Amino acid sequence: MKTYIALLRGINVSGHKKIKMADLRTMLEELDFKKVETYIQSGNIVFGSSEKFLHVLEQMIQKEILKTFDFDVPVLVRTYDELKSIFEKNPFTDQVDIEKKQVYFAILKETPAPDLMAAFKKEKFDHEEFLATGNCIYLNCLKGAAEAKLSNNLIERKLKVSATTRNYRTMLKLLEMAG
Repeated sequence: MKTYIALLRGINVSGHKKIKMADLRTMLEELDFKKVETYIQSGNIVFGSSEKFLHVLEQMIQKEILKTFDFDVPVLVRTYDELKSIFEKNPFTDQVDIEKKQVYFAILKETPAPDLMAAFKKEKFDHEEFLATGNCIYLNCLKGAAEAKLSNNLIERKLKVSATTRNYRTMLKLLEMAG
């Protein structure tokens, strides 16, 4: 049995794709996942499974959400070690920035094409710092996420990959739950 972290993209945002976390936990337990825990309403799940392939877990969860709640939701699944590695490589570690809730992680479902990544790395955004890697775009939104131009949608559009974004505190909490 291995511990995984699933990140759902775009649920419970502005009243769209509403899923109660209790219902989501029940659904996942019916898939025979173990020790299912959720964190806040934005689709953060820690669970155990004997399945070894991330893409299989992603497809299982996505298919079951479609069947149960009648909408399609992108799902990213990572192991504890993968998420911890992403977290530890974060270049934006200034405590003031973290306390101001400026530090975010846009986790990429797949590695972008090299030419798209090279072009993306040349982008500039006022009041925003970022570091692009093969599995995460690290963000420091100096005026806060609400004012940021470098959004999850823009990342997906420019890199042509699925992504989902979490703040520093959420990442830290998920690692605590999974550890």
